Amino acid sequence: MWRPSTIMNIPAKPASPKPVTLANCDNEPIHTPGFIQPHGALFAFDAAQRLVNCSANAAALLGVTPIQLGELLAASHFPGYDSVHQLMADVQASPDSDVVPYATEVHGPGGTFDVIAYRTATGVICEFEARMGAAPIPTGFSFVSHRSMERLKREQSMQGLLQAAVEEIRRWTGFDRVMAYRFRHDDSGDVVAEALDGALQPFLGRRYPAGDIPAQARRLYVINTVRLIADTRMQLVRVDAAPTAVGPLDMSHGILRSVSPVHIEYLNNMGVGASMSVSIVIGGRLWGMLACHHRAPLRMAYAVRMACDVLAQVLAANLQGILSRDSAARAHAAASLRLRVVEAVLHANDIVRALAQAAQALQDGFNADGVVVANVARQEISGGMPAEVATALIDWLNADDPAPGRMRAFNSLDGLPQELRDKLGGWCGVLGLPFGAEARSWLLLLRKEQIETVMWGGKPEKVYKPGPLGARLTPRGSFDLWREIVRGQAVPWDDSDLANAQKMLDELVRADAAQYAEIARARNQLMAMLGHDLRSPIQAISLTATLLERRGEGGNLSRGLHSSSSRMQRLVEQVMDMSQLHSGLLKFNMQKIDLAGIIHQLVAESRLAYPDVNVTCVVPRRLEMLADGDRMGQVVSNLLGNACQHGTLGEPVLVQLNQEGGEAVLDVSNAGASIPGDVADSLFQPFKRLTSRSATNRNGLGIGLYITEQIVTGHGGRLAYSYAEPYVTFSVRLPLAQ
Repeated sequence: MWRPSTIMNIPAKPASPKPVTLANCDNEPIHTPGFIQPHGALFAFDAAQRLVNCSANAAALLGVTPIQLGELLAASHFPGYDSVHQLMADVQASPDSDVVPYATEVHGPGGTFDVIAYRTATGVICEFEARMGAAPIPTGFSFVSHRSMERLKREQSMQGLLQAAVEEIRRWTGFDRVMAYRFRHDDSGDVVAEALDGALQPFLGRRYPAGDIPAQARRLYVINTVRLIADTRMQLVRVDAAPTAVGPLDMSHGILRSVSPVHIEYLNNMGVGASMSVSIVIGGRLWGMLACHHRAPLRMAYAVRMACDVLAQVLAANLQGILSRDSAARAHAAASLRLRVVEAVLHANDIVRALAQAAQALQDGFNADGVVVANVARQEISGGMPAEVATALIDWLNADDPAPGRMRAFNSLDGLPQELRDKLGGWCGVLGLPFGAEARSWLLLLRKEQIETVMWGGKPEKVYKPGPLGARLTPRGSFDLWREIVRGQAVPWDDSDLANAQKMLDELVRADAAQYAEIARARNQLMAMLGHDLRSPIQAISLTATLLERRGEGGNLSRGLHSSSSRMQRLVEQVMDMSQLHSGLLKFNMQKIDLAGIIHQLVAESRLAYPDVNVTCVVPRRLEMLADGDRMGQVVSNLLGNACQHGTLGEPVLVQLNQEGGEAVLDVSNAGASIPGDVADSLFQPFKRLTSRSATNRNGLGIGLYITEQIVTGHGGRLAYSYAEPYVTFSVRLPLAQ
């Protein structure tokens, strides 16, 4: 008979109760409750085998006074339970890292007990669980359990395994209901298999929110895989501590550990009198759970619970095998898809087009509803997303200046700007793969909204109410079917999707880099070849035109030949400079030069080349500096030529050179309209005229200012554009020789 002094309810109300929220629930120290369930007794020893904790019911339950708090364990202790000493010796002799429990059956003055002992961080815990009051072990249980294991081994499907597991455990234990949960990515769980008494309402297909199992409870379910609550209306037993005890006792691995009051209220609200949970742990994570409910109190023998644990391990191993096969099949299919796509990309001149042609295969491989492939020039869409929506999405992705190879993924519209959410509409899942190293390029895998009716096991909310302990969290009181329509979410990209997408992205980044390098090599070779092969015939044409002019022959023809050959020569020189710039071979012959003299000479030549343009020169007689004279001539010639070509007819071109501190400042100005902002932003980029040609320079390559800026930068200077009506001005600032 229980002694009233040893049986305790939940702790008395604390002096200063703190408000309880979901965060408090997640932080509740359920592994150190200070109480145990009343059908057993607990003893905790330190490393020296001194008793530091003991449940208050120990003497009454065992029928003797086994040992006093603070005493060292001796042979005289636990009279009538002699085998306990051998059990303790076995635990003490085990490696420090061994946390697997040792168990034995003992008989003594208080009856028959299962004794379970295991190591802790500070010593050893020994728990006595009374056989009296437990459901009897079925006759021939070893044969029954072996047959159940064999049944599980023969099941080939995940659903078949889970259904077999709940049926066998219900047959072993007699629980009214046994359910198999499978947890989702958000830690909510679905009832995917069920065996139950015919009088109960089925819960199959219902979902339970993540908050039903707080984070610290999940941790305990992983390290202590079988949990029995024999009676939800039990009175708890206090665990006393010796003065030498350090901190609260950690009962994470205990079989008698008491239960959180919130969880007890939760079970009572469900009409549950007893429960048992058996964890399904795969890869060190809580994959699922076998949950057993009974309408009345029910205590299963320790041997039956351990058999359930073994069954769950067999179940987990078989499930892992199925998951591994599925994962391997997906990985093989993804690798095959990746090989085909990358091979097509590597053999294509246009990556965007190659990926667009593989859009259907990409959709099938990633269970996507659409694909968008885009770069700065164009986009290709498969699956029906409107072009303006794809553009808005890509603009938003580019706003964060994405790095090639860094994947972006989301499964819902939550957190997106409202304007973008309105445009995306039903396109809720995006897997963005940025692969363009030189130009921003994207492969977007898209999923549409999945409108889902979730059948919750009661409305998934917890409320706060005043209670005997003050303000506290109250679990759901109703578990009737509660339907919720979920919108604005797509089927989540799972770990396999993300891993396969990252591998695809890595391959695309490498393919893009290889293609860019190949194009760069071919371009440089072409430039070098053109510069070498065209220079000789151009020089021959120029010499012929010069001879004709000296002889007074040819007239306008000779002058036209000379002008054309000079322009061709400048283009060839620009091509050669571009080749050197791309290959990093543009060198400078630095020596003392007279920049003013170079400008005087080039202005004189410009007046001959452009007789209709009034070139005004404001330049000192001499200004010396350390520079490459030929390259400085290119700078002045390019700026002066641009001003003469683009300036307003009849308006002068002004060339000014002066010294400001330690810098030479050259300004070349012409009258004209300001350059539009989008064009001004790319003035010093190569080949810009390929997309926006000038009416006054239709034959230009658009690389003159790029080369000029590179030469100025190579001399440690700066080239800038400005506009002060009505003048367009290009300014060069160069450091002078010291």
